[in-house]
Amino acid sequence: MDDLFSVGGQIVVVSGGTRGIGYAIAAGFAQRGACVVVTGRTTAAAEEAAMNLRAGAMFPPLGIACDVADSSQVQLLAASVVETFGHVDTLINVAGVNRRKPALEVTEDDYDYILDTNLKGAFLLSRELGRNMALRGSGCQINIASINTDRPLKNVTPYAVSKAGIAHLTRALAVEWGPRGVRVNAIAPGFILTDLTRQLWSEPTMQAWGLANPPQRRLGTPEDLVGAAIFLASPAAAFMTGQILYIDGGFTAGWAWPISESGGQ
Repeated sequence: MDDLFSVGGQIVVVSGGTRGIGYAIAAGFAQRGACVVVTGRTTAAAEEAAMNLRAGAMFPPLGIACDVADSSQVQLLAASVVETFGHVDTLINVAGVNRRKPALEVTEDDYDYILDTNLKGAFLLSRELGRNMALRGSGCQINIASINTDRPLKNVTPYAVSKAGIAHLTRALAVEWGPRGVRVNAIAPGFILTDLTRQLWSEPTMQAWGLANPPQRRLGTPEDLVGAAIFLASPAAAFMTGQILYIDGGFTAGWAWPISESGGQ
């Protein structure tokens, strides 16, 4: 074991930790000796995820219901975690939603639903748990951005807006809280195959495009993001803040275009 990359003994809160990317990251921390708290929209979902996370965990994970778009629920969550554990070492803002449709068909309800969860919710959690971190003079926050943070994809305008906002939220909090010992970074996943996206990526056209464009020629899995999260929360990233790590199989490195292998003229 190398303490440089250790997260053992940390108190870690993962919003949206009941499935997909959030669950995989929560499992990664729990299996490496962190005490993990996962949140979901319902008590049943949060408690079920916590129970499933116990396999291989050094400390029993805790599940708490919290709609991150509701400031009162976020405040209750923060108070409960601090009361139970005394402090929080790492917050990972994963909770997010999307509704795919052309911009001309996006309703006000669609826009508010996505922005309230993805951007306002991340800010509320960062602020409430950031208070405790700032008082202690120590803490780490990791936001989940997206390849939409780099450039927007078609028919996901509110989602792309929310993820662009996550980038500036990350940088702005890093600037404000750096002098108080709190680091804030983000992970931007590429195309990740989860239960929620499996139907989309099962379409032949989407599947062919998704496999042809990333240099690694595959879709990512939630587990592909665990290493980056562990790194950012560990002492190895002690001098790193305000940064966005793209974990995308190289997709944002450049365009794959249909030129022959010989190069042509």
